[in-house]
Amino acid sequence: MSDTHDLNAAEFGKALRANHDAILLDVRTPEEFEQGHLPGALNIDIRGYDFHEQIEGLDNSKAYFVYCRSGARSAAACKFMTSKGFPEVHNLIGGIMAWEGDVE
Repeated sequence: MSDTHDLNAAEFGKALRANHDAILLDVRTPEEFEQGHLPGALNIDIRGYDFHEQIEGLDNSKAYFVYCRSGARSAAACKFMTSKGFPEVHNLIGGIMAWEGDVE
């Protein structure tokens, strides 16, 4: 059974650094992504017409660390991903607004 782990910024950063094969996923719009994102993040807009297809095309053997602006869209994305059988999905509580690390 897969589930989502809601992590605060410190927990999210620590877990992400500890998992070298993890995928960092930004589910904001491309415009928001261009304004600043976490280093190494993949951008798949949850509001994009092909969001479901893009998510289903990802490797579900990897761990995913998902964020948005405030945590609402990423929570929805995580719920969808776990429903599709992704075993390890982490949501950044508070989104990029809560992040205290580097931003590109």
